[in-house]
Amino acid sequence: MKHATGFLNLVNDAKTRVKETNVHEVKKRLDAGEQFVLVDTREDSEWARGHLPGALHLSKGIIERDIETAVPDKNAEIILYCGGGFRSALAADNLQKMGYTKVISMDGGWRVWTESNFPVEKP
Repeated sequence: MKHATGFLNLVNDAKTRVKETNVHEVKKRLDAGEQFVLVDTREDSEWARGHLPGALHLSKGIIERDIETAVPDKNAEIILYCGGGFRSALAADNLQKMGYTKVISMDGGWRVWTESNFPVEKP
């Protein structure tokens, strides 16, 4: 997907402040049973087609509004993902501005997860 220059500039700016991980590291951590909050920031229609096992759905459009109810502990480790790692980086940047201290964006997102044939859940 070709993204607009303004959007990419916004994402690249956010990525200068956001910690990132990759799909394979998240899979390894899930397999090891590590505790963290996994949040899918994609739209409802994307979520309905499938999502990562155990993920919580808070789309980019509502995450800032609903995160404090869904994850009240601002020191909880939160890994965000989207389709490819752009929207999750923007969401991570905003969560950090809201006081969340351990927010990570998963680079590659749903696209690389499914290309890797990792397990998915359907609602």
